[in-house]
Amino acid sequence: MAHLGLLGESPSRPRAAARAVTSPPAGTAMAQENTAFSPGTEEPPRRRGRQRYVEKDGRCNVQQGNVRETYRYLTDLFTTLVDLQWRLSLLFFVLAYALTWLFFGAIWWLIAYGRGDLEHLEDTAWTPCVNNLNGFVAAFLFSIETETTIGYGHRVITDQCPEGIVLLLLQAILGSMVNAFMVGCMFVKISQPNKRAATLVFSSHAVVSLRDGRLCLMFRVGDLRSSHIVEASIRAKLIRSRQTLEGEFIPLHQTDLSVGFDTGDDRLFLVSPLVISHEIDAASPFWEASRRALERDDFEIVVILEGMVEATGMTCQARSSYLVDEVLWGHRFTSVLTLEDGFYEVDYASFHETFEVPTPSCSARELAEAAARLDAHLYWSIPSRLDEKVEEEGAGEGPGEEAEEEAGEGAGGGAGVDKEQNGCLPPPESESKV
Repeated sequence: MAHLGLLGESPSRPRAAARAVTSPPAGTAMAQENTAFSPGTEEPPRRRGRQRYVEKDGRCNVQQGNVRETYRYLTDLFTTLVDLQWRLSLLFFVLAYALTWLFFGAIWWLIAYGRGDLEHLEDTAWTPCVNNLNGFVAAFLFSIETETTIGYGHRVITDQCPEGIVLLLLQAILGSMVNAFMVGCMFVKISQPNKRAATLVFSSHAVVSLRDGRLCLMFRVGDLRSSHIVEASIRAKLIRSRQTLEGEFIPLHQTDLSVGFDTGDDRLFLVSPLVISHEIDAASPFWEASRRALERDDFEIVVILEGMVEATGMTCQARSSYLVDEVLWGHRFTSVLTLEDGFYEVDYASFHETFEVPTPSCSARELAEAAARLDAHLYWSIPSRLDEKVEEEGAGEGPGEEAEEEAGEGAGGGAGVDKEQNGCLPPPESESKV
């Protein structure tokens, strides 16, 4: 999925520099608050840069080596020609026509030479196979006129040459096939939908921050064109090597990152830039990753945006990736959408900008456990406070009321039954005393 120059900062810049550039003026105060909220945020030790699996412009950094069954490329010659570089495609295009003209030109010259037409050029009584064909150059020009159906009229085949008539039919048929094949290749190569991906942009960094009380990994996508991508969908994959329990090492293992497949949030209406969110829950591979652990990890996140081009109906795919150094913990994207007089305006100058927000440095699992303990504490503290309130109300009752209660109990205890039916039960401590 190449991007335009507005992608902004270099993806390989240090994390400290990224924060200094993308933070708003009030970022200093917010950074201090974030430090107080998230203790222990010292910079991790430097490590060697990771080799990208997918480049920022969407190119896959993989080369096929030691392919011995090269004949398989010829079984799908059309796709092979379309996948060639432009200079090779143009060279093949020129050679296909030039070699065809030369081949049939040589055959026309051999027919004229075999019939003796070249020896009777000045004989007006001689009927040649092709009029005015006096050498190889003339035969080559006649081949071009025949295949391209130019027909200048100076050189023309006669009816006294049956082999020439057969050759004329073969060249006309083969020339049509060459035209269809080569023009089709060039048309498909020019109209390839991957050129549409050049105007689909991804944010230069991904961020981790809180959304509705939960840690989320987020990145932003946008479309620079007014013609939209139809049926757009987004996917994300985590590329990280792993080792199985049996000791097998799996390089570049791919794991899906949920970006809303279950809820339908992965299907986008990409009219304005959207922030794609991956909630770090128990099913996420980042469930136990804290800020320090994430910064010391070694992985790559590949994001894939797919959809149909509205103008052509062809499927388009745009790709990008984020390394560990390009994931900013405790940041949020700056808003780019503003309401103007009668329309919404998108400011792509702020598309890649982020600012710091207070974010806990613990893992999502630790955050969820802390929230669960807090909920449990609130659940058990509310009944105890109600019991204390009932005891205070009971202690505030006067002697007369106690006498009336004793009289009521002596009369049959009906009032006590009514109070129990009304839900005013004595607290557990008073029951134990009785």
